[in-house]
Amino acid sequence: MLTRITDNTSMHNLDKGDLLREVTVKIGLERIDTQEGITVEALLDSGVTGLVMSSEFARKQEFKLKKLDRPMYVRNVDGSLNKEGPIKHMVEVNIYYQEHRERTEIDVIGRQKWTVILEMLWLARHNPEIDWKTVEVKMTRCPEECGKQWRPKQGKPG
Repeated sequence: MLTRITDNTSMHNLDKGDLLREVTVKIGLERIDTQEGITVEALLDSGVTGLVMSSEFARKQEFKLKKLDRPMYVRNVDGSLNKEGPIKHMVEVNIYYQEHRERTEIDVIGRQKWTVILEMLWLARHNPEIDWKTVEVKMTRCPEECGKQWRPKQGKPG
């Protein structure tokens, strides 16, 4: 059974036999040129080696596409070339999640199931705190260049 868990869903509904296959978070994406934003569900995927956005989504939301100097060929998990062809464009966006903010480039790829995928290098760089029982994702260990970061509130003693 494939079960999708979002950052707003707890795992208490899952039977013991169910496997957690996909973890998603709701992020804000802001176009750099217009400062207009949209909320999307992004997949956290440690098996992917690039930030990617669906080309259909990029066109529909009118993201400004930047042509890459050289196309990047994409291989599937079985080693075969992706049938959608090489990545030829990227978009520059601001990503928001909780108090996390960063400006980054996302590769635009042909048809895919997910609107946005946040990949292994992104996960390693930001090292989010993930509570696997509640599927809560906190950006507590981001590098300084991420702008305003989530931090526990420091109360006064006593």
